Amino acid sequence: MNPLISLAFNLDLNFGTLLGSMPSGIAQGIIWGIMALGLYITFRLLDVADLSVDGTFTTGGAVTVMLLLAGWNPWAAMLVAFLAGMIAGTVTGLLHTKLGIPSILSGILTQFALYSVNLAIMGFTANKAISVDKYQMAITSRNIPMALITGLLIAAVLIALMYWFFGTEIGSSMRATGCNPEMSKAQGINIDVMKVLGLAVSNAIVAFSGGLMAQYQGFADINMGRGAIVIGLAAVIIGEVIGDALLGKHLNFAGKLSFVVAGGIIYYLVVVIVLWLKLNSNLLRLFTAIIVAVFLAVPNLQQHAKTSFRKAGKNSVKPQEVK
Repeated sequence: MNPLISLAFNLDLNFGTLLGSMPSGIAQGIIWGIMALGLYITFRLLDVADLSVDGTFTTGGAVTVMLLLAGWNPWAAMLVAFLAGMIAGTVTGLLHTKLGIPSILSGILTQFALYSVNLAIMGFTANKAISVDKYQMAITSRNIPMALITGLLIAAVLIALMYWFFGTEIGSSMRATGCNPEMSKAQGINIDVMKVLGLAVSNAIVAFSGGLMAQYQGFADINMGRGAIVIGLAAVIIGEVIGDALLGKHLNFAGKLSFVVAGGIIYYLVVVIVLWLKLNSNLLRLFTAIIVAVFLAVPNLQQHAKTSFRKAGKNSVKPQEVK
């Protein structure tokens, strides 16, 4: 018997179960892809390592759930979560630009402080549950088709807004700051303001996605943002590699943003497959690290292969004989 078939029988794998869990995985992947759009601003456009997103993701979830429990409209609650994330990102930016603390350490300090802040928001309890039967929600796992539609619409609107914003003078200045800070400063751009603004917008989007995730899963947890930075990076990197492979030089900015969301979907589908294979869920972080490492290595390996072929081609050319 084929070893793969034998493995399937031994694990009692059901492909119907896998297919049935795919829509839910795609819905969660879209939410993580929206979070990755926020991370894309700092990681790619500003070239800043921001580790505060683990905290702001939880902040968004905590604020949204508490406001929903207070009877707020879900969209109004997520707007407040958006503003809360913006405040957290501004704090990170000010720590970095005004106090001279390295960006990576500024993010860690903000994330560390947000742990207590998030606990305080949730009434110093580690978990707050909310039921779709009692409260109105914008997205829920109880209605996967509507969750898919809502998630895709939000992602499309967000991509359109980001495409517009980064085409404006302020957005272009922000992108220039990430590409070449010294040249941008010489052109009269206040790079400190651009960094603070970029971090604020980035964390606002992350907090907004945290509000979506809390509604989807039906609770906010103090640890729901743990590892968000790695998942976001995985989505960004997977999306970039696939986008470059499919479209290459024809990939514009809107396309890059779209593939970032697609990267979040692909990442979470991999998670669904890992769980379907009945592997220990505690190994998910290991698989995530492996996935990120593989996709990070792909561009370098491709470039190395091209260089090797060029060298081989040059070495194969026979020198002209001396007459």
